[in-house]
This record gives sequence, structure tokens and C-alpha cells, in this order.
Amino acid sequence: MYEKLNKIEKIIFDALSVILVLFYSYSAVLKPAATQYHRGIYVIITYILIFLVYKSKHKLLRIVDYLLILLSIFSVGYWILNFEAINYRTGAETPFDMAVAIIGVLIGIELARRVVGSVFVVMGILLLVYGVYGEYAPELFAHAGDTFPWVCTSIFYKSDGVFGIMANVLATYVILFVLFGAFLEKCGAQRFFIDFPLAAVGHKTGGPAKVAVIASGLFGSISGSAIANVVSTGAFTIPMMKKAGFRPHIAGAIEPAASISGMFMPPIMGAGGFIMAELTGIPYSRIMLIAIFPALMYIFSVYNMVHFEAKMHNIKGEKSEHPAMEILKTQWYYTMPLIVITILMLRGFSPGYSAILGLVSCIVISWFRKNTRIGLKEFVEASRAGTESSLKIGATVGVIGIIIGVLTYSGLILTFADIVIELAGGSLVLTILLIALASLVLGMGVPVTAAYLITAVVAVPALIHLGVNEVAAHMIVYWLSQDSNITPPVCIAAFAGATIAEANMWRTGFASFKFAKFLYMGPFLFGFVPAFSLDGSGWDIVKAFVLIIIGTYGYSWIMSGIWIKNVKGVFKKAPAA
Repeated sequence: MYEKLNKIEKIIFDALSVILVLFYSYSAVLKPAATQYHRGIYVIITYILIFLVYKSKHKLLRIVDYLLILLSIFSVGYWILNFEAINYRTGAETPFDMAVAIIGVLIGIELARRVVGSVFVVMGILLLVYGVYGEYAPELFAHAGDTFPWVCTSIFYKSDGVFGIMANVLATYVILFVLFGAFLEKCGAQRFFIDFPLAAVGHKTGGPAKVAVIASGLFGSISGSAIANVVSTGAFTIPMMKKAGFRPHIAGAIEPAASISGMFMPPIMGAGGFIMAELTGIPYSRIMLIAIFPALMYIFSVYNMVHFEAKMHNIKGEKSEHPAMEILKTQWYYTMPLIVITILMLRGFSPGYSAILGLVSCIVISWFRKNTRIGLKEFVEASRAGTESSLKIGATVGVIGIIIGVLTYSGLILTFADIVIELAGGSLVLTILLIALASLVLGMGVPVTAAYLITAVVAVPALIHLGVNEVAAHMIVYWLSQDSNITPPVCIAAFAGATIAEANMWRTGFASFKFAKFLYMGPFLFGFVPAFSLDGSGWDIVKAFVLIIIGTYGYSWIMSGIWIKNVKGVFKKAPAA
């Protein structure tokens, strides 16, 4: 998208990207808590860049784009500068306050339309209509309703609206880790995360596919997006799998199934972990500890499925030119940024502060090799790449604010848990299945992080009511929020893999769904096995982990279908009666 900008727009984009890096680096070190300035400046810069990048095609409509940029600066700037005064007169806002709120809400919808698509926009508009005309809704969902200006005022100014949890987490944590991922890639670490697994397991049965599983788990945590992971690592691993003998649709399916693991893998876990910490009030270091074993089990499951698939078709790997230990000895320093972040967060430092020191360590290690050194030009390029990666999720801030704001305003959050429990008849199994369906529908039109936040707000209370501990309830929702990546009929990440593999999209989607089956097993383990979320005695946790490892292997063996081939082989060899 950046390449389509004219020269002046590119200069503006680069300048704002560098400002974003410098401002949030300074803020993370000196002011780790997000103020209205952190949230507001993030939203302003994001809005400006989106209107520059996702510009109108007609030249005359470009005037409208620049007008919308000015209105974005005006509306958000008004909120920043009058933050205390607006809070003081809550419930007695002036007509001018309301006019600014209406502008801010409508701009948020327009941004989502340009970047995310029509589904998210329809959701936002329907929620606005519901907020205004709630008295005409069915009795189960009815509320008093209000005028359109008052609903917009509530959404734009209150802490659970546009500048609520999503903007807070994005401005405090997510943008810094997205930028960190861009700098880590720029310093040459991505190559290490592929070369090392290639040397370690590339020569084994189904080696190239196992490389994809491990590399995606390592790099996916940093990229923060399963689709971005498929496109980046898949460009290398999918052709390699096809060359080794995997069928095109299987090669295209393995990469997205593996890429999801990065969303569960500490130390970054995409953006969901930070939102989870914000919603629960639990330190992110604790969430990291809870997340690591389930993430490893997911990788273990996909790895085994790949192994059995390769066994069925007798697919062998090729030995790497360099031994794994040699690569580790010569390039071990590429792991330092992740080690730095992990140690700092476990020692209690804020995620933002840890991300900045990790970013600095990327710049330092980039100078270990001449061809990867990050100078001024490379610094700008990395800032640009990180900022561009953050735009899609940044574009959802406005509409998520509408959705959560209206749900809170209408009181539906309080009644949704009762509705789900009633539909499920008090069954935890049916409740999890209903949440899976809800997150799948949401995920068809919104980024998975947004789907997690929206679903968590309304679904977690239902799970807690049924006896699931709070963190496990959030983990259930977070895992299920990833299902739209690999579950037909949408499965965007699988379709991206199919495109690279030049395979049939539907076959790839269903194959990806098969390889990622543990995505649906994990939530049930969180719900029924408290030790899976480290809730219980040490002995209970050890027993649960051992049984889950054994069960995961057996589950992978059954789901791979290799046992069917073995049974058929026995009948073929049986002598005739």
C-alpha cells in the first residue's frame, strides 16, 4: 500500500512512523501508564495514515480524504485537550460536545469500511440502531434507548467506548510489540528462525513441514498475525514442502495451521495477551506462564499430524548444508531480543518497557553483520513496516468502541451470560460450542484480536458462572477467536496458504481445519482441567500435563487417519479364506 503513495504522502507516512516509534519509546520508559495523550496521539496518527494509504480512487474524492483527516485531528484533539472538563460534565455535555462525538463515531465507521470491510461496518451500524431504538427490540434484549447524539456522546467520551480498552492496549503495548517485530525482522533474525529449524529437523520424515511448524511457532509470536505469518514464512516453507512431496493443498494447509501457534506462544502472543492482562488485572508475566504449555501442546499436535501425514506418503526431508549446532553457535545472538523481553517481563517490568529494550537490542545485534546493520535509512524502513502492520488493527478502534459502548450502555453485557446459559441449558460443553460459533461469525468480518475482545466482554461472565476460573475463561475465548483463520467457509489464513501453494482453496481450508484440530480441544481442556491453566497443586498440574501430552499424541494419531491405512493394510495382507 505504501508504494501507491505519492512523494509527499510517503514523506508524511515516514515522518509519522518515526514519530510513533520515538514518542512511544519515550513514553514506555518514562510513563508506562497510558494517558489520554497516549491514546489520542495513537488514534490521530493511525487515522491520518489510514486515510493516506486507503485513499479514494477518484481525484475529486481525495479532497474528502484530506477533509476527513482534518476532522479526525479536530475530534480526537478536542477529546485530548478537554479530557478533564468533559469528564467533569459527564451527563451534561454541551451541544458542541455532542457534535464532536458524532463526527468521531462516524469517522470510526468510515475507517473500518475502508480497511476491514463491510461486515464490521454493518455490525457497527446495527449496534448504533440498537442503541437508539432499544425499546423496540424483543423483550429479552430491550432497553430504554436514547437519541442518536446522546448514544454517540456515550460511545465517544466514556471509558468503555472509542478510547476504552482497545485504544488503551494498542497505545500501551501492541504498537510497541508490532514495531519490535519489524525491527527484529530488519536485523536478520527471521532468517535464523527458519535456518535453525531447517537444520534441526529438515532431514527427518516430513522435514520441510516440521520446519514450517517450528518456524511459525517462533516467528508467529512476533508477527502478531496468523495471516502475516503465512505470507512471510509460507513464501519459503510452502514451496519447500511441495518439492519434498506434500500435495499442494496439504502444503498450503500446514502453514496456516502452524501459524496460529504464534498467537498462543509467549512472550508476545500477538496482541491478545495484553488485552487479557488489561481485562483481568493479572500481570502479563503470569499470563505468559499459563499460556506456554498450551501453546507447546498445540505445536506438538500439529507437529505429530505432520509426521503421520509424511509417514502415510513416505515423504523424506533433505539434510541441511550446516548442522543445527553450528547455526546456533554462529547466530545465537538473534535470540537475545526475545530473551531480553522474557526476562524483563518475568522480573516485573512493564511489557512496553520490555518491548523498547528488546527493540534496542535488535538495533545492537544488527551491527554484528555488515549486511544487516540498522542505520538511519533502515530505522525509517523498519518504523514504516511496523506502523503499516499496525494499521489494520488500529482501524478497528472506532467500531469496537461502538460495539462495546452500546453493549455496556444497553446493559446487554449483563444479560448475555444468562442468555447463553439458558440456551446451553447450563452445559459447559454447549456453552463453549456456542462461543466458538459466535467467534467464528465475528472472525469472518473482523481481525481475530477484535473478535476476542468483543466475545470476551460478553462470554466470559457465562463461563465464570459455570465454574471456570477467570484466566481459563479468557483463554477459552482467545483460543476460539482464532478459529476463523482455519475454519471454512472463510478461513482467510488457509486461503492465503492456498494462494502460495497454487492449490484449491476449499481443499486447503478443510485440510487446514484437520491439522489444527487441537485449536478446538484446547478450550475444553481449559474448561474441564483447571491444572491446564495452572490452577491447582503442583502434583495436580504435573499429572494433568503428563496425561495431556500422552492424549495429544494419541489424538493426533487418530485424527491423522494413519491408523485407517494400517488397518486396510492388515486386511490386504490377510490370506484368502
